[in-house]
Amino acid sequence: MEDLLSPAEMAQADAHAVSSGTPVEVLMERAGWAVANAIRARYRPCRVLVACGPGNNGGDGYVAARLLAREGWPVAIAPLALPRGDAAAAAARWHGPVVPFAAERAAQADLVVDALFGAGLTRSIGPEVTTLLAAAPRIAAIDVPSGLDGTTGQPRGEVSPAELTVTFHRRKPGHLLLPGRTLCGELVLADIGIPAGVPASRTWRNTPALWVRPHPDVGDHKFSRGHVTILGGASMTGAARLASAAARRIGAGMLTIAAPADAAAIYRNGEPGVIVDTAPLASLLADPRRTVWVAGPGLGIEAARIAIPMLLAAGRQTVVDADALTAFAGTPEALRGATVLTPHAGEFARVFGHPGEDRLTAAREAARRTGAVVLLKGADTVIAAPDGRAAINDNAPPYLATAGAGDVLAGLIAGLLAQGMPPWDAACAAAWLHGEAANRAGPFLIAEDLVAALAPQK
Repeated sequence: MEDLLSPAEMAQADAHAVSSGTPVEVLMERAGWAVANAIRARYRPCRVLVACGPGNNGGDGYVAARLLAREGWPVAIAPLALPRGDAAAAAARWHGPVVPFAAERAAQADLVVDALFGAGLTRSIGPEVTTLLAAAPRIAAIDVPSGLDGTTGQPRGEVSPAELTVTFHRRKPGHLLLPGRTLCGELVLADIGIPAGVPASRTWRNTPALWVRPHPDVGDHKFSRGHVTILGGASMTGAARLASAAARRIGAGMLTIAAPADAAAIYRNGEPGVIVDTAPLASLLADPRRTVWVAGPGLGIEAARIAIPMLLAAGRQTVVDADALTAFAGTPEALRGATVLTPHAGEFARVFGHPGEDRLTAAREAARRTGAVVLLKGADTVIAAPDGRAAINDNAPPYLATAGAGDVLAGLIAGLLAQGMPPWDAACAAAWLHGEAANRAGPFLIAEDLVAALAPQK
């Protein structure tokens, strides 16, 4: 599992390394070596300007400059300010050119190494930094491009994008959250020898190492693999059908669409393996084998306002999406008892208020308020549990931005819940599988393609 460390947690990791017997000077040498090595692996020898801040990020830059110069690269240092603390020792070992901190110097270089500020910066960068970095033809950044908030992925001032970013020990949330992910360019994660024993993080990158997908046992039958019921609407019938196809494909043993009588014929003309039932919701809820429900895709706001309280009162696992979120705009407490909420940014804002710049904290707070897992959709989907766990999903391609893709995601979550996956695991797995299917389907996908693309092609 790949945990993500906030800048504050990374500071704790550094302090742990020092208290365990690894001096800051050694960590700085290793970091500078990693930067120099990454640059040598990707660029031919060229004129390099290393723009150094006064702190440890700048110290890493002095080390990288020394190592590149030792290999014959033409390197100069442009200090923003006099180095201090441990960075001063690294600076003292630099005996090459030192030039003014000026935009024209950056423009004359072939590559500028941004060693000014790390991921923990909490203020906007000044105009002298902005101007110099904007003049750089290419940038390789240490830790993050200067001005990028390592916790939120948001820029503090004008941030010049890097072609290459080298970070250490662990990725930061800001490396995965947008726009940080795009501003970092290629991200290299370097091991600088921080020993084990660092306090565990509560934030992870969402990969298959984080969860275990359920696999049927030899003794399983359709009911043991779970019965998913999807509330179908009267008009936008395609939404429930997409969710239905996804839940079945991911392994749910049975699938029922609870349909209004005037739309039943449309649903029955769909996939032959889907059961369509027009019985009243109260009657369907009387069957305890209907373990998981999906409410929202194409349901309609008025129907959702009636159905959600009934589902939650019955204590059933419920995936709440689309109309069923909008139906409770401004009243998130009404959703307490739901299992997974899957809002996009607009739906999240309607229910909880605008998430602001810190999507990670906003999703965690929403999960705490409702007691549900909250999957805040986007190209940097955040999955937060009520107990504070959170994961960031970064494998979704931009062509997932198509109508119906969210309905497929809701169905995937429901299908995994039906097979016994815990809610946070099911939401994480569904988000990753959703992105993986989109990558397989390719840039011309429509939502219908996602279900077939779930299975690897032979």
